[in-house]
Amino acid sequence: MNSESARGVDRRRLLGWGGLAAAGVAVGAPLPAAGSGHAAPERSGPERFGHDRIPPDTRPGGAYDRYVAELAAQGRFSGVVMLSHRGRTVLSRSYGMADREKGVRNHEGVAVNLSSASQPFLAVAVLQLVQQGRVALSDTVGTHLTGFAEEVAEQVTIHHLLTGTSGLDAPMPDWHRVFHSREEVREHQRQWARQAEPVAVPGSNDSDNGHRPGAGAGLAIAAQVVEAVSGTTFWDYVHEHVFARCGMTGSAFYTREQWLTDEHIAHSYMLQDDGSAVDAVRNLDKGTANPYIPGRNPARGFIGHASGDAFATAPDLVRFANALRDGTVLSRPFVDLFAGPKLPGHDSTSYKAYTMPISIVGGQWVIGRGGVAGGSAANWSIYPDTGWVGVVLCNTDDVPFPEICIQETKAVTGVTLDPPGGG
Repeated sequence: MNSESARGVDRRRLLGWGGLAAAGVAVGAPLPAAGSGHAAPERSGPERFGHDRIPPDTRPGGAYDRYVAELAAQGRFSGVVMLSHRGRTVLSRSYGMADREKGVRNHEGVAVNLSSASQPFLAVAVLQLVQQGRVALSDTVGTHLTGFAEEVAEQVTIHHLLTGTSGLDAPMPDWHRVFHSREEVREHQRQWARQAEPVAVPGSNDSDNGHRPGAGAGLAIAAQVVEAVSGTTFWDYVHEHVFARCGMTGSAFYTREQWLTDEHIAHSYMLQDDGSAVDAVRNLDKGTANPYIPGRNPARGFIGHASGDAFATAPDLVRFANALRDGTVLSRPFVDLFAGPKLPGHDSTSYKAYTMPISIVGGQWVIGRGGVAGGSAANWSIYPDTGWVGVVLCNTDDVPFPEICIQETKAVTGVTLDPPGGG
């Protein structure tokens, strides 16, 4: 990136995270009451698309609303969608059942399994410790942890772990194992991470973990750094210093017991080979027929960890975005560090940030993370240049999830994206 391009990126990032507050616009405003779904008023005078005007496609009754409603009417969407502009809800819609057995309907207060979409909470936790001067991104694994092979302890840095460029590989997890306690999960993560071996030089062109199991092991190592430095478990740290600070009162790394008994946690309905759907948490012996993650059942894990399976509500994910924007969870320079491009992505407008992809769409940054688990899919997107946040939470397998996310981006930015490819 040349100096002029870098200055342009810096200007856009400052506008994205600091420009709204600097201009005197209220940020982090409280959300309207649950289910209000009303639109913020338009402003008079000349307005740039997406900055001071609410695009018609984002409003109740607009193109995006109609698209999701049609899917739901066809039985192809169950979950929650939300669009927020500068902290105020523009669109909130809920469809389908959160718990079919108990007759609990989905609503914007239900928490849905985020799968990999919860990974950025780990990055925020690490950067909080960096901001406090207790961790450096250049620290190697051995700076804080013991029991790793010398090549890992001395060559793999925290920056490598958060960008997925550690060059590590690890044994494939046993997706059929059923865990029964937090302690069992924590010990398994500790042992599994120490089985990771280098298969490429950290930070090299060949070091991208991609879909290797080593990517998950690298995140587990980063979570163990958080534990070693903070003196508490990864879960407790994130609950106190990320979720609580953001006001995410309906979000957590919930246990399987809580999933079974708490009616505000949506059950995940896994597609089966015969076309039926079964409740993941009530059928641990069954897995999903989703071709991307065949046979997996997120409820077997008992509780999620660094690489995924936290639960969040749609308003809480908006609160997370607002807390990033107003400096509540990280100071603004570290928010820029969190969300800034670190590595090139798959094309000229996509990049990798810490634990998440970012891209430029229609001349503005789009920051966020998606994830798919057995019976659920989630995506949250932040449009920092214009103050928009979009959330899609699904609690069934059989939904056109990528297309829903594309339609959200089109509604917010006005840009028509290519449909997702196969594989």
